[in-house]
Amino acid sequence: MKSSHTADEARLSIMLNDLRLPTIKILWPQFAEQADREGWPTARFLAAIAEHELAGRAHRWIARHLAEAHLPPGRTMDSFDFDAVPMISKAQVMAMAAGDSWLAKGANVLMFGPPGGGRSHLAAAIGLKLI
Repeated sequence: MKSSHTADEARLSIMLNDLRLPTIKILWPQFAEQADREGWPTARFLAAIAEHELAGRAHRWIARHLAEAHLPPGRTMDSFDFDAVPMISKAQVMAMAAGDSWLAKGANVLMFGPPGGGRSHLAAAIGLKLI
C-alpha cells in the first residue's frame, strides 16, 4: 500500500512539471495533509492550491518583467525630490505613472532637460510603477 502511494506522488510530481504548475507541486503535500486533517471538501482543496498557483504566477510575471526592463535600482517615485526640480509637475508625473489614457493609446513620453535634471530617474520610476 505504501509503495503505490509513493508511486502516485512521483507520478503527480512529473505531471505537475509537465503542466507547468510549480507552486502546486511544492504546496500540494502540505495542503493535502491539512485537508485530510480538517476534512475539507475536494473543491476547497483544489481552490486553495489553485489560488496559490495564481498568486505565484503573478509574482513570477512581475519579477520577469522587472528583470527584462533592466531598470536601474533605487529609482522610484518616493526617492525623487520634486522640490529640487520645480519645473517638473508632480501631479503630471503621478498621472503618467498611473497609466492614464496615454498608455492605452500607445503614446510616447519624451523628456527634455539639462543633465542632472532627473529625466532618467523619472523614466525608470514611471516604468517601475507601470510594471
